[in-house]
Amino acid sequence: MARILIVDDEADFCRGLVELLELKGHSVVSTNTLSAARSVFGTQKPDVLLLDLMLPDGSGLELLDEVKEHRPSKVVIITGHSGVKSLIGGMVGDGVTYMTKPVETRELLQLIGDDDVRASIKAPVEPTTDQFGLMIGASDAMQLVYKTIRQVAETDSTVFIQGESGTGKELVADAIHRLSAVKGKFVPVNCGSLTKDLLSSQLFGHEKGSFTGANSRHVGFFERADKGTLFLDEITEMPIQMQTHLLRVLETGSILRVGAEEEIAVQTRLIVATNREPVTAVKEKKLREDLYFRLRVFPIQLPPLRERRGDVRLLAQHFLRELNETKGTSKQFEVGAVNKLEAHTWPGNVRELKHTVHRAYIMASEERVTIPDRFDEDLPGDIEGLRVGRSIADVEKDLIFATLEHLNNDKKAAAASLGISLKTLYNRLNEYEKLDSAKRAQ
Repeated sequence: MARILIVDDEADFCRGLVELLELKGHSVVSTNTLSAARSVFGTQKPDVLLLDLMLPDGSGLELLDEVKEHRPSKVVIITGHSGVKSLIGGMVGDGVTYMTKPVETRELLQLIGDDDVRASIKAPVEPTTDQFGLMIGASDAMQLVYKTIRQVAETDSTVFIQGESGTGKELVADAIHRLSAVKGKFVPVNCGSLTKDLLSSQLFGHEKGSFTGANSRHVGFFERADKGTLFLDEITEMPIQMQTHLLRVLETGSILRVGAEEEIAVQTRLIVATNREPVTAVKEKKLREDLYFRLRVFPIQLPPLRERRGDVRLLAQHFLRELNETKGTSKQFEVGAVNKLEAHTWPGNVRELKHTVHRAYIMASEERVTIPDRFDEDLPGDIEGLRVGRSIADVEKDLIFATLEHLNNDKKAAAASLGISLKTLYNRLNEYEKLDSAKRAQ
């Protein structure tokens, strides 16, 4: 099991994560400041770091810089703002994953590598008109997807899923696996979260002593999915050099652990996905052409939410019902609230809708859940963003002020949108005011 360090200033959020992860058998330490996190790194080396961006005494990215030599194998930046990845992605290097609050428990456990994730998921075995596995949708576009899943699930074909971020590509892969006849596990892997230097070991495994730090034999994702299904999400994020090795596995049905001399045969069904246009990815050298044609045995195109007529209402009601069941409440949308949701174009698709409903649920002081006129999660367009020479502190400051402006200076709503406590937001604003006063005094 993993040694996990959580660095986040929201006490309730941390408490819930600690309880969940400890129940799964992981060793968990939780801190709410940078200084406390530094102390932890001084005495131990966690395998997984769950890191908030904005902390009472500084930016979480400062910690990444300070522990560069001992960075955990898995780093998950947790933020309340869906646009943060595009804003600061280049500052943190490779092998960092982003999760938007509220954190999806299932997705987090998969990132950590929990073997029992699928067993803990409750989903109908038989699809219905409105629901298919973990997918919700009654539109004609989704009915076609359901039909396609039924057709391919009965085969052992490699499947290539293409769709925008947030459309549910992993849910499609999971449904294919559940309806298939395979006996093994469903092993989902986000290629963007793999560590570049250890990619071969993570995919194919390694033998003891094969490299520095290889203190025991490690079973890779292909072996874990033997006689089951391996789902490689965001396949275009896999380094082009490694794609050659993946192509060979597909052609031979065998893998070679790092440091081993003999290959191991695996019966692993492969499903891959990307949010890029595949042909464009090939032209941009993000995806090998020969691998693309080898993978594209059975393509599935997922429709964006804006093309799923009637599904926004269905999904919104479903997400609110889930929250009520989990929290023991009976909140309802106010009159006209769902109409506002249906009027939105949802560039972040189902994931964005789910987060919007969850945020509205949290902000609701009464039993009625209201939807403000401006609720979209996209970053305001006037943020300067990244350029050479800009500091992390400057980017963070721009994000805070742009969010406040976007939400008409509603600090409580801004803190919720940014995924930080109200206290941390006030701490930041006080720091900025002191710095501005000092500059004016010079």
